Amino acid sequence: MALVAVLTGLRRSELFALRWRAVDLEKRRLEVRESVYHGQFSTPKTRSSARQVPLSFHLVALLTDWKAMRTLATPDDLVFASRTGTPIRPENVLKRIIHPACDRLKMPRVGWHAFRHTHATLLSELGESPKTAQAILGHSDLETTMQTYTHAVPETMIQAEEKLARSLLDSNGPKLKEAAIRKIEKGVWIQ
Repeated sequence: MALVAVLTGLRRSELFALRWRAVDLEKRRLEVRESVYHGQFSTPKTRSSARQVPLSFHLVALLTDWKAMRTLATPDDLVFASRTGTPIRPENVLKRIIHPACDRLKMPRVGWHAFRHTHATLLSELGESPKTAQAILGHSDLETTMQTYTHAVPETMIQAEEKLARSLLDSNGPKLKEAAIRKIEKGVWIQ
């Protein structure tokens, strides 16, 4: 479930409402058609939330194996269901599986929304278009994708600073004049 959440960026309500009929393993996509909250099914959150999400080859293989483990999975069956076929309660998965795993790894506990944020941030880190991330996440507004879901990654920030320093100070690249460097060191802004 967590891997599907990270690799698709689905909302938890969409993940736990996902039925096999909405997963097209041959065309490598899933359709967000429903959401579930406290066991009650409804339509997706907004008009842009009803969408097709492409599936990677890795995720297709994972879902193919998962489906094969389900006995007689029908199109109306939930991809992730309780033993009785009803929707799983996301809070229970957090309490019983995800939080204990975080504790064992000595890392902060995460919630379902962290997987969605991770998806958006990784797309940004890979240089994907913000519009692509917006469409995959089902956001109505691009600003939501960029301002709320996409985060700076410390390692990337360090790499950016190193790249900047190399471009300015490397013997093969452009250099700042000595006088400009002295002004920067004194805190004087160069124009």
